[in-house]
This record gives sequence, C-alpha cells and structure tokens, in this order.
Amino acid sequence: MKNFNPMLFTDLKSYSGQQFLKDIIAGIIVAIIALPLSIALAIASGVTPEMGIYTAVIAGLVTAIFGGSSVQISGPTAAFATIVAGIVAKYGFEGMALATVLAGVILIIMGAFKLGNLIRFIPFTITTGFTAGIAVTLVVGQLKDFFGVTYANGEAPIETIEKLSAFAENFSTLNVQAIIVGLVCLLVLTVWPKIYDKIPASLIAVAVGIAMVQGFDMKVNTIGDLYSVGRSLPTLKLPGFSLSSIIEVFPDAITIAILAGIESLLSCVVADGMVGKKHRSNTELTAQGLGNIASALFGGIPATGAIARTAANIKNGGRTPVSAIVHSLVLLLVLAILMPYASYIPMPAIAAILISVAYNMCQWRQFVHLSKTSPKSDILVLVTTFVLTVVFDLVVAIEVGIILACILFMKRMSDESAIKGWKYIKDETDPETLELKEISKHIRVYEICGPMFFAATGELAKVEPKEYTKCIIFRMRSVPSIDADAIKTFGEMVEKFSKMGITIVFSHVNEQPMRAMKKSGLFDVVGAENICLNIDEAIKRAETLGE
Repeated sequence: MKNFNPMLFTDLKSYSGQQFLKDIIAGIIVAIIALPLSIALAIASGVTPEMGIYTAVIAGLVTAIFGGSSVQISGPTAAFATIVAGIVAKYGFEGMALATVLAGVILIIMGAFKLGNLIRFIPFTITTGFTAGIAVTLVVGQLKDFFGVTYANGEAPIETIEKLSAFAENFSTLNVQAIIVGLVCLLVLTVWPKIYDKIPASLIAVAVGIAMVQGFDMKVNTIGDLYSVGRSLPTLKLPGFSLSSIIEVFPDAITIAILAGIESLLSCVVADGMVGKKHRSNTELTAQGLGNIASALFGGIPATGAIARTAANIKNGGRTPVSAIVHSLVLLLVLAILMPYASYIPMPAIAAILISVAYNMCQWRQFVHLSKTSPKSDILVLVTTFVLTVVFDLVVAIEVGIILACILFMKRMSDESAIKGWKYIKDETDPETLELKEISKHIRVYEICGPMFFAATGELAKVEPKEYTKCIIFRMRSVPSIDADAIKTFGEMVEKFSKMGITIVFSHVNEQPMRAMKKSGLFDVVGAENICLNIDEAIKRAETLGE
C-alpha cells in the first residue's frame, strides 16, 4: 500500500547507539507516567484495571512499529473513558471489543483512502468544544469516588446528567475520609511537578494515597475492594462476530474511529512542532487501526495517540519509535510482576488523577479566549459542541457541530458573494468618470464577486436588463469557483435572455468555473465567441452585437 510507510523503518536507517540510550530512558519514564494513568482510565471506562495496561502494552507496541510518527505514544486516553463506559454498559466487554475491532478496520480504510489530511476540515472550535465537554464528563464521573458516595441498590448511571442526578440524590452518604484522601492526592498532583518533575506526580499521588489508607486504617474503598486484580498477561480472544451484533455496535465503532483519528493526528501535529519533523498522517491512521484491532483481540480497550505522554517522551529525549516500544515492554514487565499491588490504590486517588487529567485536557483558557474573540458564528459552534458533548454524547456533538459549522460557513460565503452592475454616469463633469470605461448604451456589465454556489445564486436575480439592452457581460475575474446550481441558473438565464434578443457574454472566467462550464455543456450553449479573456475583449464583442 503506497500510503503505508512506517516511520520506524525510516528512523532505523540512521540510528545510533547514543540515540538508543536516550530512547530507552525516555521509554522507561513514559512507562512510569503511563502506569497509574492506564489503570485510572480503565476504571473510568468501566473495565478492569489490567485492561488499561493491556491497551498501553498492545496498542502502544503495534502503533510504535507501524506508526507514521517518530515520537507518538499510544494507549488509553481520557477522551475515550465515558464513551467506552457507555458501550460496556450497553453491550458488555464483548460488544466493546467488537466495536473496537470495527473501528480499527474503519481507521485502516481511512488510511488507505488518504483521509489523513481531512483533519484540517474539522474546525478548531469543534475540537475545542468537544475536548472541554469530555473533560467535564470525566470530572462528573469521578465525583462519586472522590467524595466516597455510595449509590443505593448498586445504581450505575451511564449518562453525564444521570451521574450528576445520582450523585446529588446520594450526597448524604459522602465519606469524609475519602474526601481527605482525594484532596491530599489532588494537592500532590498540583504541587509535586513544581518541586521535582523527574518523577511523575501521579505515581507520587498513588503512593501517598496508599500510605494514608493503609497507615491510618482509613475506611476508604480501594481498587481491590471493587475489582479482582491479577498479574495475568494478555491473551488472544476473538469477540463474537454476527451481522446483528455488527449492525448494533457500528455507530459506536464510527465514534471510536473518528475520535481515535482526530486525537492521534492532533497529537502528531503537536509533536511535529516540538521536534521539527513531519509525520505521515495516512500511515498513522493505518497504524492506529492495527493497534486498536490488536488491543481489542488481547483484552484491551480503544487506544489513540496520547498528547501528554507523547510530549513527555519528547522532553526526555525520545526521537524514534524505539522509545514507544520500550515503554510498552516496561509496562509488560510491570504487569507480570507488580500488578497485584494495584489493589491497594484508593479510589479517591484514582479520582484525583482523572480530575487532574481532565483539567489539563480541558483547555479552558483557550475556550474562554475563543468565546471572547471569535465571530458569533464560531462561538455558537463552540458552545453547541460543548453542551451537546456533556448532555448527550460525542457523536451527536460532532455531527451537529460540523453541520452547524458548514451551514454558518455557507451563510458567510453567500454574504461575501455579490453581483454589482456598472452604473450609468450622467454627470460628465464628475472627476470619477475619468477612470471609467465608455461603453454603448445597449451593453450592461455585471461584476460577480465570490464563489457562486447554491446559497448565492439568488444574487443573479439582481440582473435586470433595460428595454434597450442587447448584451449582458458577466465579469467573473473574482469568481474562484462555481457549482451545479449556479451553472443551472446561468443556463436558464441564457435561454431566457436569448428569447428577448439579449446575448450573454462572459469575461475572465477562472479555471474551475471554466471546467464546470465545459463539462456541463454551458460553454457550448453560450458559444466560444461569447467567452472572452478579459473585459476589453468582452466589450468589443458586445459592441458588435449592437450593430
């Protein structure tokens, strides 16, 4: 496949021992960062803790080998947490695995059809809006564990609004000791990076949380109280494939594929700016597809490029996919040896880590800045995407956001499209007339500005010939493009005016409009003699028509 050119094989051609050492160090550090995050994100996704590690190991390894970025680190991310939790609640682990495999296939197809560059067609307001919305849903999902609230009758709400409602109804059951652990861990996550950033704050927060709960015998739920944690390695398990189950989970698969593609490519763009190197977007999409398929088949959850872990990899010297491979292998060792000790991690500590992650990903400063400085139409897209992500889900938010952005864009473009006729100047003493062209009375000239498409064709209604008009010139030097609706409208005008004895002449038709006119047959209807290179030629042609 032409579009599949893994960066690993390119980087290894000029690989050195010095860079290998840097990649090993970076890989180990990123693995330490990824360990508590992978566990926390797995729990937030409604799956067992080790499934988060499986994802980081399998998806991280596959995308490192086949990816289109030299420095990308892939694994579970906060963006997927609420989405995966909803899929698991509806269809169980097997349904989630099937949706992830299908998403992987969709990503591979996207890479094969060179859709990697389509990321630039998703407005920044939409990505900012749904990212902030995901952050809010993530925080709402952690309120229960952070405050130690107990839900009656084993209630397990899925939707964000349902979670808020259940939290409010059961708030009287809050656990003060859980709040203390959560606040201390949150303080550690905030302060520790300012003291010593060589050791990840999340790891210190987990250690502090365990020490508090075990040392003071605090009555706080731990991972071991809620989950069975083992050191079993990932094993191959095929999800059940049937036409009905595929149809059932297909919408969720599309959601996973779109989000994985967007987040991975955004991470690659950020990484490019940090290392001064360009990623291969279509290869990256294919690799993310392979990584998600492998993750699902070996007991993991959806994965994508992780911006924070990728940035940490770069800052610690990682410059080739070898560092991402090392990161996965280190996590595999941890899974085989240390995983049972994860049962001691307090749930409020996990909640604090995820709240910190949500804060770092929400881009609230950017959100506020856009709200203050953007045009009203962009603010509408931003706020709508944010609200829909929180109230409904990401699919609805992206669909409505893109449709709304397209409608507003078309409105903006149609406002820019205009048709203005040359005016008759009666006062010959007016100094402005010195720069104007003299043309015969039977000629009307109309300047068309902006793209002519279905939303702007109404402007052509402004063309009103006089009783003595014999020729109408459309000056199209400022028309970059034209669509089928405009072609149809022009064709109807040619037919209508020809019956009135009026000839239409086109001046300075640009490349795309010319192609469209020839392909549609309008060129032949108008006649080559009536399509002129410039306004001077068009006027000369029009003068002959009045003779």
